[in-house]
Formats: sequence, structure tokens, C-alpha cells
Amino acid sequence: MRIIKGGITAARGFLASGIHCGIKYKKRDLALIYSVIPSSACGLFTQNRVKAAPIKVTQSHLRENNRAQAIVVNSANANCCTGSQGIRDARRMCESVAGRLCIKPDDVLVASTGIIGQRLPMKKIKNKTALLVERLSSLASLEAAEAIMTTDTLPKQISVEVKIGRAKVKVGGIAKGAGMISPHLATMLAFITTDAAIDKRRLKTALEDAADNSFNLITVEGDTSTNDMVLVLANGLAANKVMTTEDFKVFRKALNFVCLSLAKMIIKDAEGASKFVEIHVEEARDIVQAKKVAFRVANSPLVKTALFGENPNWGRIAAVVGAADKAVRENGLNIYLGAEKALSRGIKVLGKGVALKADQQKLCRLFKRARIGIRITLGLGKFASHVFTCDLSDKYVEINAKY
Repeated sequence: MRIIKGGITAARGFLASGIHCGIKYKKRDLALIYSVIPSSACGLFTQNRVKAAPIKVTQSHLRENNRAQAIVVNSANANCCTGSQGIRDARRMCESVAGRLCIKPDDVLVASTGIIGQRLPMKKIKNKTALLVERLSSLASLEAAEAIMTTDTLPKQISVEVKIGRAKVKVGGIAKGAGMISPHLATMLAFITTDAAIDKRRLKTALEDAADNSFNLITVEGDTSTNDMVLVLANGLAANKVMTTEDFKVFRKALNFVCLSLAKMIIKDAEGASKFVEIHVEEARDIVQAKKVAFRVANSPLVKTALFGENPNWGRIAAVVGAADKAVRENGLNIYLGAEKALSRGIKVLGKGVALKADQQKLCRLFKRARIGIRITLGLGKFASHVFTCDLSDKYVEINAKY
């Protein structure tokens, strides 16, 4: 596998565009992703019970035939809590794009992100649909990535190439997300394209697996939003033969890499964040317990503010772990600071529930880094999990107080 340029348009037969239609003051706010032929399609959606209109319309279109040829996305307006009119507006976005592309409206998927409770300015969107289609290009992945941003400070895109049989298969994607990030998606959108020839069942399996190892392992503050989705389109233009079991493993690895890369970009660009934090929980009774403890630590305001203040107050971590699961035993608990992927690294500050002497100056230097690792062992079993998160800063409060 190798990283290549191109993002969402790296795969054969995919074009994109990103323009300003007037929802935002000056910045790009309308994006289009288009496959020159119909593609197999599947998606994952927010688990929030309050779902925005584009979620409902996109789910309906996918239920029709698990096929799509285009995705239209607007930013700065969520089209959420807008009633039946919001549904009509989301459908009108699909119809407007479909008319210009000469395809069926059901083959267009739609997404929105931004402020909740406001109607879409459909006149502005429809007036710019012709330009949106006219600007379609195999070189416009960055423009599309910019058009879906809200509080993001940077566009997020990645693409890779792998060999499946004799064919070169490409997978690329773009994403947005900076706040209200929590498992089962959250305030994030991710769109992935591939020219792999793959059946719908395997495509959905691969996407679910990739999301579980990426988007469902990140959190900023634990809040889940109303508009979030991950969509993948596969048009088969790589013309690879029917995938063997080994071929499918190669494809899954590529999709996992793309999703994990985008997920990490989201955390690194989290609202007001200054630290990228990896939390590893090991020796848990099962995966459920490992994830439960990891997310409890990752979402703790006390832990997150200590990270922002560059204060290695591991006592906060111990307290959160102890409250996370009733099966946790103090005499089995170990905590290491500065530990990332290599299990032998990190400064041990708690051993079997007892505080250890540690070099405070060294700990303080660790917490000044832009990337911090926390390793927790529970002494209850053989299972492990990890979560990616960030610190909680005064800038985060400022951004969300005004948004």
C-alpha cells in the first residue's frame, strides 16, 4: 500500500467540486462528488435519535438499491429540526443535482452540516447547482474538502493505492469534524470513494469494520450530533477480478488506513485542541470494559483540562478509572504516562494501586508535548482497546459559546 495524491478523486472515474453558494459569507459551502458510472454505495449514520433531514433522505435512497452516482453536501446549515419542509429541501437538493447530471434523483445522496434549526436557503443552492456541476474535476478534491468544513481549521483528505490481483485499486476520502465528536460518528462527515470492483455485502462489512477501528474510537467531548454520516462509493473501474479472501483483506486494510487517517485528522483539528492524546487500556475483562474505561478517561473534563494545563495529575486518571466500571480493582491498577504504542515505554506512576516515585520534571516535559500517551492496565484479563482524544481548552469554550 502506498499513499498517493488525489483524495476523493484519486480513484478512477470520480470527480469533485467545491464552490461558494452564499450560505457562508465568503468561503466554499457547497460540494459535489460524482462517479461517471453508477456505484455500489453504503453508509453509516449517527445514532442520535434526533436525525437531520439529509440523513433520512440518504437512508431512504440507499434502501432503494444500495446504489449512488453522486453526493451533494452543504456546510453552515444542518437542515435539522426543520420538519417536513427540511425533507422536501433535502430532496430538492438531490433533484437539482440529478437534473444537471442527467441521472435519477434516487442516485444522489445528500448531507448537510452546520447550525441546527434553520431552513436551507434553497434559492442560493439551486442558483449555484449549474456552476457546481460545471466545476467538476479530477483535481478538485481539496475544494470539496474545504466546502464541507464548519469549525475545522484545515481540510482533511487522504488516498492510497493497493494491488489486488493485477489491478491497481485506489481508495480516497475527505472528512470534516472538529467538535461534538463521539463514537457512533458524531459531528463528522466522511466520504470515501474507490474504483474497486466489490460486492455490496463485502463493501458494507469493510466499512463497518473500518469505522469501528477509526471513527468509533475518537472523542472530543462525548457529544453525538444529528447529521453525521460516512458514505462509501465503489464504481468498479479498476476492473479487478472477483476478490479472493486475500484480496478482500488487502482492500479492508486500505479502507481501514483511509478511515483511521481521517479520524486522526479530526482529533488533531479538534476545536481549540493543543494535544493529540492516545489512551490505551489493557488487561481488561473484555473489549466492552476496555472501551468503557478508555472513553470514560478520554471524556473526563478533569483529565482533559489537566492535559491542556500540562499538569501530569495522574490522580484524576485513577479516580476516573475507578468510577468507570464496578469490576475495577485498585490493587490491579497500573498507570503509565507518556506511553504510546510500544508497551515498554512511558513513566509508571501507579503500580498495583500504589503511587510510585516518578521524576516530576520529566513528567512535566512529557505533558508539554503535542502528542501524549496514557497507558492503563486493569489486571483483570487479556483484552485491550484504545481511544484517540484531545485536551479541552479555553478556546473550545470560546468557539462553542459563539457557534
